Amino acid sequence: MAEDRYLDPTRESFDAFKALPRDVPINMLNLLRFHQVAQYPADHPNAGKGWNGARAYEEYGKTSGPIFKRVGGTILWRGQMECMVIGPDDKQWDVSFIAGYPNSGAFMEMVTDPEYQKAVVNRQAAVLTSRLIRFGEIDGPDTFG
Repeated sequence: MAEDRYLDPTRESFDAFKALPRDVPINMLNLLRFHQVAQYPADHPNAGKGWNGARAYEEYGKTSGPIFKRVGGTILWRGQMECMVIGPDDKQWDVSFIAGYPNSGAFMEMVTDPEYQKAVVNRQAAVLTSRLIRFGEIDGPDTFG
């Protein structure tokens, strides 16, 4: 359904992100659902290649990866959804991962890089809907609660 499509941050959510502390490590949980057929703009070099969303996202990884690494980003965990144990059955994700950054300034540097701006078109073509959730680290026991 169209109202459940999330691809890019809203101005309000990006402002909230920028208002949080910038000098602490952050982890970004990424939940992705891909298009069956990538949705490139007609004039993009990858338009008409018949790529599925997963392939277009792979291209996003290739083209944004050097920038991600340059700013100090690392993939902390990657997984594929197997079943929804608690939550709505209609929320399914093709790929999930946690990207760690040394601080939010590193994330901001990445997303404002001119080469990243070119690369992100692959992500936009690939993704039907997504969630990107910032988490800060907290101390606590290695048990629930």
